Order: sequence, then C-alpha cells, then structure tokens
Amino acid sequence: MTASNFAFHPQRLHYYTGLETYGNFILLFRALGETVNELNYYYGVSPSLAPEDQLFLTLVKLRLAQTNFELSMLFEINIKEVTNVFVTWINFLYHHWWPSRDLVSFFTPSDFRKKFPTTRVIVDGTEIPMKKPHQPVAQQATYSTYKNRNTAKVLVGVTPGGLVSFVSDAYGGSASDRQICERSNLSQICDPGDSIMADKGFNVQDLFISSNVEINIPEFFKKKNRMSAKSVTKDRKIASKRVHVERIIGLAKTYKIRLK
Repeated sequence: MTASNFAFHPQRLHYYTGLETYGNFILLFRALGETVNELNYYYGVSPSLAPEDQLFLTLVKLRLAQTNFELSMLFEINIKEVTNVFVTWINFLYHHWWPSRDLVSFFTPSDFRKKFPTTRVIVDGTEIPMKKPHQPVAQQATYSTYKNRNTAKVLVGVTPGGLVSFVSDAYGGSASDRQICERSNLSQICDPGDSIMADKGFNVQDLFISSNVEINIPEFFKKKNRMSAKSVTKDRKIASKRVHVERIIGLAKTYKIRLK
C-alpha cells in the first residue's frame, strides 16, 4: 500500500484519497516543500514510511475514516506508527496551509467577491459537549451557560469558498469568543486590508485596529429605536454569507472518524 502503486490507477487513487490523478498527488506533496523531511513526530521517532506514503496514509484516513488497525494492516506497520504519522501530519498540514489572500480570492464565489471582496475568513465559535470534570475549578471553567452543560469551545474559521482555514486552541465553555480571539494568532496571520466576517457577538474590532483588519458584523440594535434601510440591507447580506461557517461546522460535527 504505497502511493506509487496507484500511479496508473486514477480511479483507485480517487477512491482512497479524493485526488483525481497521481500527478495531483505529487503536486500536493511537492507543495509542502522540504519541511516534510524535518518533521517533529508525535512520538519523537521517525516512522518507517517514506514522507510521500505518510501523506498518502493521512489522506486515506481522512477520506475513508478507516481505523488505525485497518491502516496498520494495509501499510504493514504497527498501530502506534499509524498514530505517529497521522497526528504529526494533521498538525503539520494545518500549520502549513493558511491559504494566501490570492488563493482565497480565486476560490471566492463571484457574488461573495462582489459584496465583500476583502473577506479572508468567516469565523464562528462552536462548543463540543464533554463529561463533567471531577474538580470544581474545572467544572466552573468548562460550564457553558449557553449550552447549560460542560463543554470545550473553539473558534472556527472558513474561507468564502468553504475551506476550513483556522481552528483556535480549545478552551472551557465559560470562555467568550472575545477571550478566545485575544489568545489566538488570528490578528497576526491576517494581512493588512483583509476583513473578517462574524456574528454580532464577535465584537473585537479594537483587537484588529493595529493590524488594519476590518471586522464585518451586523449592527447592534440596542439604544436604537430603528435601523436605517442601508444597515438592514447590509446585515442581511452579512447573514446570508456568514451562515456558511455554521453549515461547515455542522458537517464537521456529523463526520465520524475512527481513531483506533
């Protein structure tokens, strides 16, 4: 089970990885640069598989959600080595592939580009239910008043084209979107002139002033008896585009991948 064995079997390669041809796979692999030979592995030990086949294994698991036991048989390695490869490469790919502004713009739908041309990422917070911790301090830190239970909370960002491009570290459910944003590197990885789209609860404009990054959120209604027609129109446009991040988060939560 090596990537090169599928060089002349595009249908089989597509089944296992989602890539149309072996040429596309090689293009993907070479786009990662020489760093693939200098990875710091999860268990601190380099696996027996070549870097090309490590990427291949990672894509197979993401595509088919096969268990580590199945993959260990297919690739003729032990289960611990499968974990070593997969965890390392998932982290490597995430940190390596913050999409450039040009790439985001290229895949942005035309209507989105027309209305919000500088949008780099659409963000939203999401919570994952967790078992109630034993320690009272941990219970307090993870209790979410919104979900009325203990949760872990992350900030997820997607490009206008639908690619998940940003996931923050996880925090207890008591953390606000603003607190998570403050502790993330989102303001550093965006370029000057970019804009971020979010819900109105994401009131963090002051955190991005120094980076010259604009925050597109619906207007707050309090202290106003009525909103102007222009504001209502803008809010509707934002809402129609921002909803995509919620759909993608929903897909991520329903996708099951077996780790063992």
